[in-house]
Amino acid sequence: MAKTLITNALLVNEGTTQEGDVLIDGERISKIATSITADASMTVVDAQGRILMPGMIDDQVHFREPGAPHKANMASESVAAVAGGTTSFMDMPNTNPTTTTRQAVADKYDRAAGRVAANYAFYLGATNNNIDEIRALKIDEACGVKVFMGASTGNMLVDNQDALAAIFRDAPGLIATHCEDTPTILSNEAQAAERYGDALTAEAHPAIRSAEACWLSSSMAVGLAKEHGARLHVLHLTTAREMELFDRGPVESKRITAEACVHHLWFSDADYPALGNLIKCNPAIKSGTDRAALRQALLDDRLDVIATDHAPHTREEKAQPYPKAPAGLPLVQTSLVSLLDHVNAGWLPLTTMVHKACHAPALCYGVQERGYLREGYYADLTLANPDATTTVTPESILYHCGWSPYTGTTFRGRIDSTWVNGALAFDGQTVIRPDGGQRLRFAAA
Repeated sequence: MAKTLITNALLVNEGTTQEGDVLIDGERISKIATSITADASMTVVDAQGRILMPGMIDDQVHFREPGAPHKANMASESVAAVAGGTTSFMDMPNTNPTTTTRQAVADKYDRAAGRVAANYAFYLGATNNNIDEIRALKIDEACGVKVFMGASTGNMLVDNQDALAAIFRDAPGLIATHCEDTPTILSNEAQAAERYGDALTAEAHPAIRSAEACWLSSSMAVGLAKEHGARLHVLHLTTAREMELFDRGPVESKRITAEACVHHLWFSDADYPALGNLIKCNPAIKSGTDRAALRQALLDDRLDVIATDHAPHTREEKAQPYPKAPAGLPLVQTSLVSLLDHVNAGWLPLTTMVHKACHAPALCYGVQERGYLREGYYADLTLANPDATTTVTPESILYHCGWSPYTGTTFRGRIDSTWVNGALAFDGQTVIRPDGGQRLRFAAA
């Protein structure tokens, strides 16, 4: 079997940084040591001056398959992910048709097999009336149950209180929630339409998808989880007030966890005048004060995971007037370089970034044998240069939709190589293995 020896790297893993070598033998990490002697059977990669870390595990993507091939597909978006240093993804259920039965989840696994660049898993989506499907779900059949506790793309709102209680009481594993209060949003929309009329733009989005709407829904989810002892993971938090809902401490000790997404850590409402619908997303990007609170909550271990909520739409769809433009933006190709930029800015320690983007998702979801630099684990690895730069240009974008909200941005950080299951998938220029992903496996988290 193929062997690759990565030498002279700065290994970032489990809260430490140290120089060392890593030997890949077949699909797995065979040895980690201060120095490993090469032989003729090995391909040697000199990683001097660069960091070697586990590949990012992104627990929240929308790859739009099935049902929206004009926006994206599993193949195209997984290629972009691998080029961005992400080696595993978990895909959301608001597709067409929706992924709200165990058979629909199995069908998505069949679609992915042999044609995606990164490792993959899929959510079972909750509805107001599919509690029997949720109860029958086995731990390894899906990465979790996704509950839209606020209306968003795909019209999968779960708003029946009896249904929510049954889900939180009976779901066999992790429940992941999108938390926004729909009645509050609808009221805010009506008020904004009356005030602005045809002049309504994306600058009103954080007031329509307001902090109050987020708080009402997030606090309800946390209350339900505490009442029923559910394993809850609250996705894409956006406000300072919501941080009060979550305890500090290691992810392993929690029944209720939460995450921030890369665009909410980067943008603020000051970016709407320039970017408009390009950064329209649900929940909305909010104030600089909220962004600062999210950053601090990551450092305080109130927020456990960093993800993307990658959600592509076409340029034409985004160019519509604000009320008609869909919410969501493509992010997986730039997620890790944006985080490296934060590391270079000084507020985000490198070891914290790796924990939140790699280790914690594995712990949170019970991902087996991935997310760490450990002997015997799958060799899902990213080699990055924190001293180089990455400029996002139209020519560099690999998303099927062909655009990025970061076009023209230069990040301080570059992805030089990505290995997926021991094979070189991205060489710094080209994704050379677009079909090397495997199904993620889970145990109870």
